[in-house]
Amino acid sequence: MATLTRSPALAPLLARGALLSPFKRPRPDADFPRTRLELPRLRADPARLAAYERVCGFPAGAGTLPPTYPHVLGFPAAMRLMSGRDFPLPLLGLVHTSIALTRRAALPADGEYGLTVHIDALVPHRRGTEAAVVTRMRSGGEVVWESRSTYLARHRTDGRACAGAARQEHAPLPARAEWRLDGGLGRRYGAASGDRNPIHLHPLTARPFGFPRAVAHGMWTVARCLAEHGTPEAVAVRAEFRAPVLLPGTVTYGAEAGRFELLDARGRVHLTGSVYPA
Repeated sequence: MATLTRSPALAPLLARGALLSPFKRPRPDADFPRTRLELPRLRADPARLAAYERVCGFPAGAGTLPPTYPHVLGFPAAMRLMSGRDFPLPLLGLVHTSIALTRRAALPADGEYGLTVHIDALVPHRRGTEAAVVTRMRSGGEVVWESRSTYLARHRTDGRACAGAARQEHAPLPARAEWRLDGGLGRRYGAASGDRNPIHLHPLTARPFGFPRAVAHGMWTVARCLAEHGTPEAVAVRAEFRAPVLLPGTVTYGAEAGRFELLDARGRVHLTGSVYPA
C-alpha cells in the first residue's frame, strides 16, 4: 500500500503517459503494477462538486455526492498507476470500455472518506487487452462505494480472447429525451472533473487522435443518464461505452425499467446501461 497525502495533478500524469506510450508493448500476459494507492482523508471540493452537478444535470446542492462522483475523486490516483513505467498498456489511445459501480448508501457531500485504487487484472479482449481498475471509498472503515472500470488498449490478437464478445443487439428503448450537446461540453466537464484529455477539449486537439471533432467524456454520458433516470440511495450501476459522442451533436436518451441507453440520430448506440437497487 502506498499512501498519498493529496490527490495527484492530472496534467503531469497525462504528459508522462503520453511520453511513455510509444515504448509500451501491450499483451494480456504482461506484468502490471500491484501497488494499491490510498488517499486516507479525502473531501469533495464544494465548488468543483457544484460545477459537476451543473454540467451533468444532477440537482444542485442536494447535500450528497452523485453516484458517479467518487469516480472523479479516484481518477487521478488511477491515472498515476496507468501512466507509470510499470503499466504495460499505452496511455495514448486507451479507451474506457465499461464501468460497474455500487453505492451502498447516500454519501454526504461534506463527509471525509478514505479511497483506494488498484489495478485488478489484465484481460484478453477480442480487440486487444483490457486493464481492470478497482476503486473503493470507505467511511468509518466500511466500504460505501466501489467500482470496477475497464480500459482497452487495441492491438492485434490471436482471436482466442475471452472478453469483449460480440454483443447481442436489442430493439431501441423508448425515447425519453433528446439532448443537443454544444462544442464546449468537454471543456466544462473537464474543468469540473479535472479530466482535460485533449480529445475532449477541441477539434484541433482531437484530430491527432483520429477524431474529426472533440469527444464527450464517457463518464459524462453515464452521469447525465443517471441524473435523468434517478437512482436510489443504495444503487448498482453498469454501463458499457459503445461509440464516441462527437461534439457538437444530438443524442437521444432512451430508458425502460432499469435499462438506459444513448443513441445518435441514425440509431447507432453510444452507451448502454442498467441501474437497480443494490
